[in-house]
Amino acid sequence: MSHPKVDEARDKMHKAVLHLRDEFGAVRTGRATPALVEKLKVDYYGSEVPLQQLAGFTVPEPRVLVIAPYDKAAIKAIEKAIQASDLGVTPSNDGSVIRLTFPELTADRRKELVKVVKARAEESRVAVRNVRRHARQELEHLERDGEISRDELDRIEKDLEKLTHDVVAEIDAMLAHKEKELLEV
Repeated sequence: MSHPKVDEARDKMHKAVLHLRDEFGAVRTGRATPALVEKLKVDYYGSEVPLQQLAGFTVPEPRVLVIAPYDKAAIKAIEKAIQASDLGVTPSNDGSVIRLTFPELTADRRKELVKVVKARAEESRVAVRNVRRHARQELEHLERDGEISRDELDRIEKDLEKLTHDVVAEIDAMLAHKEKELLEV
């Protein structure tokens, strides 16, 4: 039976992993995919709205992404958000859809992107360790206040340690996979 503090930490760590998965999805490999742009924030009538709420996506060819805004009036705002992003692609529109054509990635650009994903993975590891540290502090308070025994604290901390280890291993596996994806030509 795990302690509520460990469950809470598990949820927070899981969120860090999901966030990293989203971020990795937005780092492009040689292929076009909606994940590259769906989370982009678009200034839509004064509100920051994720692009996926404003448009549909299709991939007619491996390196072409077509964005079809539900509201044609949003086309300029969507283009602006794409240009402001770090995608490095110039959008073209025909008045009803936006077309993004992704160039082949150069070896240098691939290496740059590997550095980016490594940095994002490290940020996630740090977030996970911060969750562990925070949970540990809360558990030590519980022990100090006599709500749990020293033995319970030790047992719960072991669970927390294992959880942290498992989540960091998951992050490392995601990074290895994304790196491989980026480097295969």
